[in-house]
Amino acid sequence: MAAFFGLSAGAAVACPTFTLAGVEQYSATGPQLRRPAFFNVVAGGESYIWDCPGINPRTDRGAGYFTTQPDFSFHLQNMGGLRLVVSVVSECDAALLINTGAVNWYYDDDDNGNYDPRISLTRPSNGRMDIWIGTYDGAYCNAQLRMETFAR
Repeated sequence: MAAFFGLSAGAAVACPTFTLAGVEQYSATGPQLRRPAFFNVVAGGESYIWDCPGINPRTDRGAGYFTTQPDFSFHLQNMGGLRLVVSVVSECDAALLINTGAVNWYYDDDDNGNYDPRISLTRPSNGRMDIWIGTYDGAYCNAQLRMETFAR
């Protein structure tokens, strides 16, 4: 029986999950993010996104490999009336996965140009937002996350 539970837990643990807090955690308000904020990270992961049940992004459907634990958890406040742009610049073909406080998944692969991702949330919610920076092919590389708000 223990072997069964171990196998079960291992399979489920491999996929990105919002039940874990991000490796790095930050608090920010919409007005604070009017000036772009930058965060360094190593992009990549071992879990192929489309092998993960329960993750059905509202956006792009490209390939991507991510870690189980989010790279970042942001506790956002005062986001009303703003648009939040989350983008990545990397040394490889990066991918971006976001889970909002309303448990909406968003994915992108190349919308920032140069094989880098970008997601624009037109009505970002207050609360915790988890962000994973993965890669298209499962490789690892240096990357930088950028977050900035704009008036709608």
